[in-house]
Amino acid sequence: MFTVNRWWERYGIQMSLVLLAVGGAWTLRQTQGAALTEVYQVISRPFQVGPVKPERLGDARTVELQTRLQEVESQNIKLKELLGYVGQAKVKGAVVAPIIGRSADQWWQQFTLGRGSAQGIKEGDIVNAPGGLVGRIVSVSNNTSRVLLVSDPSSQLGVTISRSRNMGFLRGDSRSRAVVQFFDKVPDVKPGDVIATSPYSQMFPAGLPVGRVESVDMKKTPAPVAVIELSAPMDYLEWVVVSPKTENPK
Repeated sequence: MFTVNRWWERYGIQMSLVLLAVGGAWTLRQTQGAALTEVYQVISRPFQVGPVKPERLGDARTVELQTRLQEVESQNIKLKELLGYVGQAKVKGAVVAPIIGRSADQWWQQFTLGRGSAQGIKEGDIVNAPGGLVGRIVSVSNNTSRVLLVSDPSSQLGVTISRSRNMGFLRGDSRSRAVVQFFDKVPDVKPGDVIATSPYSQMFPAGLPVGRVESVDMKKTPAPVAVIELSAPMDYLEWVVVSPKTENPK
């Protein structure tokens, strides 16, 4: 008994603190800290700001409604522009489709549309926007479809200089630019020339606007190249027009 009392006098306080710490940790784990949260709320309640005034809530709601209205008006303007574009193009079976998916690491390569086979979209269909060619449909589900952009380095297409009719093939450059390599060693091309899809293109109809020549490197080997500024506003597209692919005359 004397030994126990001596041990308790020496280690009793330390053991009590350890048991208290273990018990507190277990309680926190089981209650997810609810007890501490309640204690904090009781202590801090006198220092908390009173309830939000009704007029502040009303102002916040007004700002929200104004923001929503501006967004709807902006969307309506874009849709009207697209519908006017479709009407001018007079393309049968054209579908106006919203862009619903676009990842940051593939911004210039592909995006997903909120229209699919249920709306008549098929693999190989052509995607345009006001300004020019955007790309083509590479996969389709019932209500979505994926677009490979002409700005993707893997997207190559035949193009023609509208002024001189010199031809080459265009490859994307993962940005709002592309590069055209010409077939002729001395092509008649200069900055400002516009380019369109070639009559010999296998994937796109002839004559679709693609872009404008920004610069030319005539010393490039094995053939001259030109940097092209794409005419479709790839970086901020929200809606596009999908149209059936038509075969070029042989």
